[in-house]
Amino acid sequence: MLINIIGKDAARLSLARWYNQVAEAEFKSFNTISDTIYEHYEEILNFFNNRSTNASAESFNAKIKAFRASLRGVNDMKFFLFRVANIWG
Repeated sequence: MLINIIGKDAARLSLARWYNQVAEAEFKSFNTISDTIYEHYEEILNFFNNRSTNASAESFNAKIKAFRASLRGVNDMKFFLFRVANIWG
């Protein structure tokens, strides 16, 4: 169900309704997801303050992890940071 959410209060209400629907449905596979959302709902709702996310930081972190994995261990941290800065800096 797609809902056009205008503000943080409307999002809070929509999230509460979703959480209640999941609890009533008793889908065990959703327990972990709903517990995580319940624990972090304020952080999730902060998106509605200025409509921004940390997606670019997460993407950059994934790139660094992939680069580090391709080296199979880094002994020289200065050289590693030099390479990271030259590739994505």
